[in-house]
Amino acid sequence: MTEIIDTHTHVIASDPVKYPLAPLGGHQSTWSQERPVDYRGLIAAMDSAGVAKSVVVQASTVYGHDNSYAAAAVKAHPDRFVGVFSADVMAPDAVDQIKRWMDAGMAGIRLFTTGTTMPGQATWLNSEQSYPAWAYCEANKIPVCLQMTQDGIPMLVSLLERFSKVKVLLDHLARPKLEDGPPYALAKPLFDLVKYPGVFLKLTTRTITMANVGKSTAAAFLPFAVKAFGADRIAWGSNFPAAEEALPELLAEALRGIETMSQADRDLILGGTAKRLYPSLAAAR
Repeated sequence: MTEIIDTHTHVIASDPVKYPLAPLGGHQSTWSQERPVDYRGLIAAMDSAGVAKSVVVQASTVYGHDNSYAAAAVKAHPDRFVGVFSADVMAPDAVDQIKRWMDAGMAGIRLFTTGTTMPGQATWLNSEQSYPAWAYCEANKIPVCLQMTQDGIPMLVSLLERFSKVKVLLDHLARPKLEDGPPYALAKPLFDLVKYPGVFLKLTTRTITMANVGKSTAAAFLPFAVKAFGADRIAWGSNFPAAEEALPELLAEALRGIETMSQADRDLILGGTAKRLYPSLAAAR
């Protein structure tokens, strides 16, 4: 039986005094105001969906670089959660920030370069100021989760050329341009990343929605992506509760998208790849 792991969830505390708002972009995201779910609610949603474990990704549009609540979730349920924190990699103390949150029990870092409170694509991604943080992550095998757009891929490539051993997980597949349909010429920058073995793709509901625009369909795109990258470099993430649907519905949508694939590929996308990226998921019982 497949152990299902969700690589992209968020948690919002019910106590804004203990966990004050500090959103990147200066204002809180709409979804976190309308559909806040604390870590107890996330556990309940996981149980209702049949999700064994989740990666709690820092809610950057709520708490910025203060990862206290995500870390509290991991501490409370180390058998169900691993955590991905945010840090200001442009800051002089970036490496100290990374050490702090890794020491607090987190398993990876997230860089937020675009989103609902920060539209467009930030240009600081490959700044030399960020090199010490990237070097530390590479040396210590800390996976880097990237919230970015396809327009940021040239900056990512320059980083991959310098830090060739780092593992990078692209949220929403870096929001590729898919409306032209197969063979997805508009998404060539994404598929050119195949040659970098440290690049992994996070398949989310947002990706499936984007794959059903214009001449594209999810039924065409998902096998195309798996053929290019391999299922062992693709991991499912729900984006719950930022996505509007309930977690069981989000999982069902993903299952429909991969139903024609082999059982081995489905097992990798639904959990196996996540364990490659975050080994503590395999250890947690």
